[in-house]
Amino acid sequence: MNNLNHHITPSRAFGSAGIVRRSRCAQEIAMSSTVLSETKFDVYRTVTAQIVAGIEAGAGTCVMPWHTGHPITLPVNASTEAGYKGINILTLWVAATAKGFDTGYWASYRQWQALGAQVRKGELGSIIVFYREFPREEGSQDADRPRFVVRATRVFNAAQVEGWKPPTEDRVSAIETNARIEAFVRATQADIRTGASGARYRLRDDQIELPAPEQFISTTTRTATEAYYAVLLHELTHWTGAPHRLNREFGARFGDRAYAFEELIAELGSAFLCSAFGIVNEPRPDHAAYIASWLKILDKDHRAIFTAANQAQKAVEYLAALAASNPGP
Repeated sequence: MNNLNHHITPSRAFGSAGIVRRSRCAQEIAMSSTVLSETKFDVYRTVTAQIVAGIEAGAGTCVMPWHTGHPITLPVNASTEAGYKGINILTLWVAATAKGFDTGYWASYRQWQALGAQVRKGELGSIIVFYREFPREEGSQDADRPRFVVRATRVFNAAQVEGWKPPTEDRVSAIETNARIEAFVRATQADIRTGASGARYRLRDDQIELPAPEQFISTTTRTATEAYYAVLLHELTHWTGAPHRLNREFGARFGDRAYAFEELIAELGSAFLCSAFGIVNEPRPDHAAYIASWLKILDKDHRAIFTAANQAQKAVEYLAALAASNPGP
């Protein structure tokens, strides 16, 4: 949990210390078949409603759409091999959870056709969004600044098509996964102190505090080591928001909007990172205290989840850039 002096994918997406494959969302969208205009429906409202439904479905047990009891796959475009980013990770996770898909490969109708596959009759696509640039009118005050408008299109999961098999994934041992996470965290050069009574990021001291690794316990679906790393990645996402890094607003106290919003960013950032490393991400004990606040934010502002997912994506990319620039031995 973030505390301003208070408490608190698969693996081939990462190299030994950092992300080595970047998303090419624009390329995958260029090949999409059907674009849904914002004038036909409210993209923000539609996507937010989908994500809220996914959160509410597991709210009683604090289980979010990214808590599956096993390592959840980061969605990848089957045609371009590009990873989806930000809000599209969430929308496709929610869709996969709701429909019981066990593969992370997606593509548009035309992309599947180009791959020699066929979407089965009657299958419904899942929404992803992108931003299209439009020129401003000449002579306008902001004529030199691009104007972006959100658009939506639909993609289909590999489980919805015939005639295509996903590529064989290299299995990574737990020892190698742990080594990759350790290298990634070490390369960020964050000041991490273990042995604390709880987990927190201290903004004033720019320090991350965690209980000792041996204090974490295993469950039927997650090892104690995975539990430790999930909390560490959560706090590391908070760490990226410091003023001299990504400069996010943390909030003054538990219960205020900025505080809850920063927790949502850290929750998403941790989920993205856990998926990239291929480790199980389970609900934290403090989830119940935040779910109501998150739902209230999303109910009042249909663009909030887009912003939170975008900020979480920026945090992940910031950490990845640090890891790539400090690869270590």
